[in-house]
Amino acid sequence: MLKTSRLLGGILLVAGTSIGAGMLALPVVASFGGFVPSFFTLILCWLLMYFTAHLILEVNLACPGDANMITMAHRMLGAPGKIICWIVYLLLLYSLTAAYTAGCAPLFLHLMKALFGPQVPDWAGPLPLLILFGFFVYFGTKTVDYVNRVLMIGLTLSYLALILFLPSHVDTTLLSHIDFSSAWIAIPVIFTSYGFHIVIPSLSTYLHHDAKKLRLTIFIGSLIPFVVYLIWTLLVLGVVPKSILHLAWQEGQSATAPLSAILSNPNLSTISAVFAFFAMITSFLGVSLSLSDFLGDGLKLHRFSWGRELACVITFFPPLLFVLTYPRGFLLALQYAGLFVAILLGILPALMAWKLPKYKKGKWRFLLALVIAISGLAGALCLS
Repeated sequence: MLKTSRLLGGILLVAGTSIGAGMLALPVVASFGGFVPSFFTLILCWLLMYFTAHLILEVNLACPGDANMITMAHRMLGAPGKIICWIVYLLLLYSLTAAYTAGCAPLFLHLMKALFGPQVPDWAGPLPLLILFGFFVYFGTKTVDYVNRVLMIGLTLSYLALILFLPSHVDTTLLSHIDFSSAWIAIPVIFTSYGFHIVIPSLSTYLHHDAKKLRLTIFIGSLIPFVVYLIWTLLVLGVVPKSILHLAWQEGQSATAPLSAILSNPNLSTISAVFAFFAMITSFLGVSLSLSDFLGDGLKLHRFSWGRELACVITFFPPLLFVLTYPRGFLLALQYAGLFVAILLGILPALMAWKLPKYKKGKWRFLLALVIAISGLAGALCLS
């Protein structure tokens, strides 16, 4: 019973790490290619990320002890690998924290203007998020865990409500748009949305390095987000015209803003906004907690009495500065995150696996080289 519970817990950990605020941007960027090209892009990106997840697992199992990503990079690629992994990991966490801060800002700004009037300045939008939920991050993992459980319930219920009631609003003619030449626009966000790999070292320890169970966990756990993303993209593209989603892309908005504007049902609009809120906050808490702990450990801030406070300041100030500087912060930050995901979870796993005896054969070398090339191309697309 305990073994089954751990297996289920591992599957949910993989799925939960993937599913988050990134899915709010998926329908927006998918609107350029249309549903059919996005369907194939979702599959291809899933296959690539599923394979690189197995590469990370193979490297982890080959390393003695409970090795994390940076330790694995150091053992397989030496000091240069460790430095690159450290820098890219930090930039990825900063990009994601900035993306979720930018995504939450309009929600809090709308609430503040409803409560206090239109005189509330736009720059105040991110502050409630950083002050209130940053407070939970300050108190650490246990506090975030309890808060996140409540938020995950809200996220699940609001998502189920949307997929239950949205189909009656779907216009199938909106799904007929097909433009494979523009499907690449969605790749950076899709790459980021499959970024569960960072939990594999912890998952390996949790499941006692049982390779069979770990492979099953990664397969089922990564397949759940694929299904969730596919249904969500289908529904939004079938309800919101692509011209409106293109406008949302230009303004850096998530999919729920145009969705709420199109729906004539105020209850569905409210559910849509609630779903966006829970998706943003759950992602923000997990990523910002990881960033705070990463900075605290990497910079040895625990040696100082005020180390926790300093970790929170350097966790939240750069993303806040980014959000206040760039109006399209949500999608722009996710785009940069896609670049770092391509390096950290695409190129680096292939380079680390290159050192393993199993992958010294010609066919594996070719496959690893192909992964590096495709990941490099995906990273380049994030900058275009």
